[in-house]
Formats: sequence, structure tokens, C-alpha cells
Amino acid sequence: MSAPVTPVRTRIWQEEAEADNAFATRTAHCHGYDVYGQMLGHARWVEMLYLLFRGEAPDAAQAALLEALAVGLANAGPRDPAVHAAMCAGIGGSPAAAALMAALAVGAGQHTGAREVLLAMEAWQACGTDLAAWRRHLQRPATTSTDIWPDHSEPPGFDPHGTSVAGTVRQALHRMTELSPGTSLAWLGAQRVELERCAGGPLAMTGVAAAALTDLGFSPEAGEMLFLLMRLPGAAAHALEQRSNSYRDFPFFAVELQDDPGRSKTAARAEQ
Repeated sequence: MSAPVTPVRTRIWQEEAEADNAFATRTAHCHGYDVYGQMLGHARWVEMLYLLFRGEAPDAAQAALLEALAVGLANAGPRDPAVHAAMCAGIGGSPAAAALMAALAVGAGQHTGAREVLLAMEAWQACGTDLAAWRRHLQRPATTSTDIWPDHSEPPGFDPHGTSVAGTVRQALHRMTELSPGTSLAWLGAQRVELERCAGGPLAMTGVAAAALTDLGFSPEAGEMLFLLMRLPGAAAHALEQRSNSYRDFPFFAVELQDDPGRSKTAARAEQ
């Protein structure tokens, strides 16, 4: 006589096993929705993401904004440190998992990374649409409550090395504002110039993502996870592209040093 099959249940996921195999799943429900019996073939990928992280199905506006954000973040391009890390793994012949782990490790940080998005979302929680609160927040260094991450000295969501807002950031902000059911993106667009003046640098894509994820009702912790997840497709594609290339064709960035000590030594020897 076989032992009774115990259902597997968490707050997010509920499974029923097959009667003849306790290790095979007969039905699976996500927050009450039958994934394989009802959602498969009908729900979009971003609707499944929203359901997993929020515990409820998105409405049409929420799904449209999340999909736009996913497209905007899908490939940050070779200039991005996380994508570049995946490309290095690809050109070196590393396994697929290594390329993705390289992208995650580099893309998890506080500069252009997922942790910056979390800090920016925490700022939205603290400041909302209060301009005076944002001025105070942006003009003092951010601190962290844990000893895992160092204090972030630059305002999260803004580019400390930029001179003007990038075209892709401007386009993303404009389009997502049109789609957003919330108020954060619209307020960010209206106050962008003043916020950039207070931050000492132009708005970055992390800032747009933080506002969009706030409008969608995600927690900063969920926003951090989603930002990591949604940036992986580009990293994976670039890693695969480099896998089939020679290292001689790897797209290194050209850097011209204005005061190159190595060149100076070479010139001095030539004069001798």
C-alpha cells in the first residue's frame, strides 16, 4: 500500500502530485490561477511575472507598462558593464551559466545595477512626489542599513559622470509615462530638470526603471530582482555572439590617454 501524497504548497505556488508518482506534478496553480490548464497559451510573459511578484493579475495598463519596461531593459548593449562581462565570458568559451552569472554579478551593483534601482525605489517610498523632500534626499549622500553594501555616495537613479540625459533614457521616460497608470513617471518627467540639478547629473535608466516599478506597485526588493532578471536576455545574446568570434575581433573600447606615461618613455628612448 502506497503512502498518501502530500500536496506541495507555498503562498505563491500550489501543486498536486500525480496519483501514481509523488514526484510528478498533475496541476500547478500560481496564486490560485491554473498555470497549465488556463494560463498557458493565453497569458503573456509579463502577466506571469506580475502575478508571481504581486500575487494578483495585472490590468491592461499595468501589463502594458511592465512589457514596455521589459523591452527597454532587455538589452543594455555592449557599453553596459554587465553585458560586457557576459561578452567576456562568451569570448573565453565559458559555459552558458557562467556568462549569465557574470552578468548578474556585475549588474547587481550600486552603479547602473540592480542595487541602485532598489535605492532609488526606497527614495520614492520616502519622498513620493514631494519636491522639497527630493531636494533634501539628493543633496546628501545615501547610506545603507546593512554592512554588505558600502555607502552609496552618489544619488541613485542619476548618472554622476554624464553631462546630459541620454537619448534612450529620454525616450524610455516619455513612452513609459504615456503608458503608466501611476503618478511617479509623470512627476519625474515634469521635475526632471530640477532633480538633475540637485543630483548633479542627468537621469539614468535606473532612475526611469525605479519610477516605473514604483508605479507598478512593486517593493524595492522585488524591483531589484526584476531589474536583474529583465536585463539578462541581452547579456545572453551578446555572450552567444562572442562565442563564435575570435578574440581578435572582440569590440574593445578605444581609450586615448592624454598623458600616457608609457608613450612618454618610448619617446624619450627614441630621442636618445
